[in-house]
Amino acid sequence: MTSHRTGRRPALAAVLAAAAVAALAACGADGAPDPAAGTSAAAATSTEDRLSGELWLNPDGHAAVAARQAREQGRPAEADALAPLADQPTATWFANPGNPYAEVAALSEAAAAAGQVPVVVAYFVPVRDCRSYSAGGAPDADAYLTWVGSLAAALGDRPAVVVLEPDAVAHAVVGCEGVQPEQRYELLARAVEILGRQPEVRTYLDAGNPGWVTDLPVLAAALRSSGVDAAAGFALNVSNFQTTEDSVRFGTQLSRQLEQDAPAGTPPAHFVVDTSRNGAGPPPSDGGADTAWCNPAGRRLGEAPTTDVDRERVDALLWVKQPGDSDGTCAGGPPAGQFWLPAALELAGS
Repeated sequence: MTSHRTGRRPALAAVLAAAAVAALAACGADGAPDPAAGTSAAAATSTEDRLSGELWLNPDGHAAVAARQAREQGRPAEADALAPLADQPTATWFANPGNPYAEVAALSEAAAAAGQVPVVVAYFVPVRDCRSYSAGGAPDADAYLTWVGSLAAALGDRPAVVVLEPDAVAHAVVGCEGVQPEQRYELLARAVEILGRQPEVRTYLDAGNPGWVTDLPVLAAALRSSGVDAAAGFALNVSNFQTTEDSVRFGTQLSRQLEQDAPAGTPPAHFVVDTSRNGAGPPPSDGGADTAWCNPAGRRLGEAPTTDVDRERVDALLWVKQPGDSDGTCAGGPPAGQFWLPAALELAGS
């Protein structure tokens, strides 16, 4: 495990030659790096600068498409109500089987042409979501690493933020049937390494949220085993509703916990916070197993996504969960990841 954060954006002049050599050595015929190849010299030249740049507003984001269709079909009031969602940059999730190279490359190239930084979610770990509403993922470790390699190669030398495997670490910590924690941590660490070969990619390993795994030493140890020291940092509150203030407080404490036991020379771990749906905070618990996180009523949009954040160790506020996307077939919602107009309008306060 390296003491450098491969997600920190290095000076391009220092890494282009190394990246080119690494690409030739690591890429196969389909453009996917060989997961067994070594880490490139780009990792060793990473710097401690913070995430910067304008986040990419994807014209094909779910709310943007819904708003455009509403206007084209003569529903201007609905289109206007969706504008607070449609007009903000959101993450694009990659979660399906098959080679993601073409789709990721197209997204990355479009964002680069706009001079913006895309946010990508890699969500394909085996036994994903502990077989809950978003069940799926790769059939085994080799298939997963090949998939990650294709995603990484498709990003090329263009800037990107990657949020790596929401819930994967936390599920391993609390226990999930079919998941061996140490094997999952090793697999995530390999994914961090593969993504780190791309000189302008910043990877944030998901760390759950302040209402889930709260034993900081245990969570920090799991993140370290999962490669956080070789990433840009960690992500919090993905698809959840914890307030920004609580998330920043928890993230700062977690970063300091990581700092206590970090290898010499490791810079402090920075983090990003998903604020897409936390404007009203978490819902009150009524004792139901899913009510705290699966399509709860009464939620609102949170702070707008930005990389201009004046908070200690916080690299960005992001809308990782696309507002309006269902959490699963609960509370009347459609399958996970599908756009759900009633939820979208409620988030916007309509």
